[in-house]
Amino acid sequence: MLKILNTKLLIAILAVLAAIASAAIYQHHEAAKAAALLEQQQRDTERRRQEDEAFRKKVEENKKRHNSAAGNEGKTWKSYIP
Repeated sequence: MLKILNTKLLIAILAVLAAIASAAIYQHHEAAKAAALLEQQQRDTERRRQEDEAFRKKVEENKKRHNSAAGNEGKTWKSYIP
């Protein structure tokens, strides 16, 4: 009778240890997924920031190019002879 009780107790202890181990493994896996997701978001944010900066530079270049023609507009209509 004592041997059966000891066996059942041992099985219960092993089941609890297995549950604790599986919970620890699951938590580690979820933490790794969260870290990978955070890293991906940081890369995406950095890429978007670089794209935004390139777009701003392009807009500034276009603005300078188009504004230079507007600065000479006054001279053209005054010297125009039909």
